[in-house]
Amino acid sequence: MIITFVEYSKMVYLDGDTMVFDNIDHLFDLPDGFFYAVMDCFCEKSWSHTNQYKVGYCQQSPKKVQWPEKELGPKPPPYFNAGVCVFEPNLSTYNLLLEKLKVAPTTRFAEQDFLNMFFRDVYKPIPNVYNLTLLMLWRHPDNVELEKIKVVHYTCAGEAKPWRVTGNEENMDREDVKMFVDKWWEIYNDDKLDYWRGSYTLTATESKPPLVINGRRNGRYAAGSMAA
Repeated sequence: MIITFVEYSKMVYLDGDTMVFDNIDHLFDLPDGFFYAVMDCFCEKSWSHTNQYKVGYCQQSPKKVQWPEKELGPKPPPYFNAGVCVFEPNLSTYNLLLEKLKVAPTTRFAEQDFLNMFFRDVYKPIPNVYNLTLLMLWRHPDNVELEKIKVVHYTCAGEAKPWRVTGNEENMDREDVKMFVDKWWEIYNDDKLDYWRGSYTLTATESKPPLVINGRRNGRYAAGSMAA
């Protein structure tokens, strides 16, 4: 588990279906003691089991539909998407996490739900530009600044990942989505960036490319790859 990589003072985790478009090294300079990630969106049907979805409330646009406190109690705490996270490896945190995991209930979004529960008191939101999920393009376009995007997360698109998209999938015919799909291929095919091509070749049947995790080690940045 990457939270045990204590040789690093701070790490940035990236899901295998993300693509970095701009330098994000400054995330390592965020204040210590917190867990950083981008707030998620509750507008897709995958959230239909939640009260947020049922009443039309989304933390990405909290003023659009007010949370009904009289009927449902206090507003839910901020909930993050775990596709991009900034954290500090720590063995004590790891051991406590394992203890909590033993009694954690089974939930729809598995480890993401658990991480939200575990880091609730130390979670700090970061701007959407660090983890733009594609659904934000049609659910909350006012919250998207295309020219400032640093990391795109190709999630909430079913099987329509850039390496297998046909263009017939829902919302995949949007110009902004097609732009990000084209950008993924542009970066993937750039030989200058392809330091692992000699040992790994993406095939059409694979669902994800290698997972990349970046960390700061003794004041220096280091990168590695793990199987997604």
